[in-house]
Amino acid sequence: MDRDTDVGKGDARLLSKGAFDVIVIGAGCAGLSAASALAQRGARVLILEARPRLGGRATAFQDRATGERVDNGQHVLFGCYRETFRFLDRIGAGANVRLQVSLEVPFVMPGGEVTRLRCPDLPPPFHLLAGILDWKALPLRDRLGVLRLAPALSAYRTASSDRETVRDWLIRHGQGSSIRETLWEPLAIAALNQAPDEAAAAPFARVLAEMFRGQARDAAIGLPVKPLDQTYAEPARTFIERAGGQVRVSAQARIVTKPAGGRGVHAVEVKGERIEVPAVVAAVPWYALGDLFASDSLPPSALATTIDAAAKTPALPIVTVNLWYDRPVMDEPFVGLVGSDIHWIFDKRQAFGSSASHLSLVTSAARDLAPLGNDELVQRAAARVRDVLPQAVRARLLRGGVVRERRATFSLAPGSPPRPQVATGIDGLWLASDWNDTGLPGTIESAVRAGHEAAEGIR
Repeated sequence: MDRDTDVGKGDARLLSKGAFDVIVIGAGCAGLSAASALAQRGARVLILEARPRLGGRATAFQDRATGERVDNGQHVLFGCYRETFRFLDRIGAGANVRLQVSLEVPFVMPGGEVTRLRCPDLPPPFHLLAGILDWKALPLRDRLGVLRLAPALSAYRTASSDRETVRDWLIRHGQGSSIRETLWEPLAIAALNQAPDEAAAAPFARVLAEMFRGQARDAAIGLPVKPLDQTYAEPARTFIERAGGQVRVSAQARIVTKPAGGRGVHAVEVKGERIEVPAVVAAVPWYALGDLFASDSLPPSALATTIDAAAKTPALPIVTVNLWYDRPVMDEPFVGLVGSDIHWIFDKRQAFGSSASHLSLVTSAARDLAPLGNDELVQRAAARVRDVLPQAVRARLLRGGVVRERRATFSLAPGSPPRPQVATGIDGLWLASDWNDTGLPGTIESAVRAGHEAAEGIR
């Protein structure tokens, strides 16, 4: 549907006495997806973002030395991210992600051998089974072992206990050490941002089920072809403003609850202004939830358990090292590194079509690397590039930079505090973030699903 005809159509317009029908606090994936869905229905939406730029933990900044827009971390989408693609299509940004026809991943093994997992165009899960059975990087016994995992994926059976880790779950389903170390555990670290012997099995089983039991394209990898803020955040801003909404950055917001005896949200306070509004979507990360209420306004007692759970949920880091070379050094859009402390290398030149050679090297579950100094991280990354990319041996490194997203995701360890529902039970208040109980780990898709659910709840 053409975007011009899409804005303002659909359900009857939400009405209120004030200037806005809904205030969305936070302009990451959850907030922007909620706001755009509401704007599409004709709601007058105000977005308040505390930071000076949109995008939350999936954004970009301008590199001072090169002038490039640099992502604050490489984000990957999968074909099964249906709500995310619905959001992108709504705001006219669907073409900003390039999706594979079917899953294909090149890996560099510890000895330097390059091997490729290709899934043929077959109905799931047969495309995965055929791809792995033909993958000569693994011993035949481990390739055949994937047949023992197929029933768990097709029936969507997750962990037998909430204490079961990813590694325990894989072993229980007969996955040998080679396939665990080469495929499943790197995928788990990428999806959950946590070591397989620490992370709970259930979210990982959900990821595999969504990737490998629907359509063949569900497992295909999608890469943004623009910096993240231009991929979705700025198009969302344009969409919302064209529908009559407003987007304010550097706007720290606080929720004002109703006086004692009342039950719900009264207003939102921002820069000394109090704006009365009938509905608020709190689309902030879990670690910011406890600071969301004005100093003279106590959080509703119904949120006490959620705020306490948020405070007790540990954060996990991701480290990205960006390297600029004097010539192209890579032929693939990305490669996975098996048995390495750096997990993935992405060629931004291929993504953005630039003549420069800019690589992003990503380490998830990066608690050991995050404390290291920038120089050491750049040197380690450059050495790894020389080890695995022969073309880099004669290339000259022009610049290196480090991005630490210290609170990239939340812990999914067994026994972690419960994640909240979108509906709070409090009049006029919805929660929307990747931390909501979507069944998924802390991904863009989890955030967008929560955002859409919040929007659907506001009538």
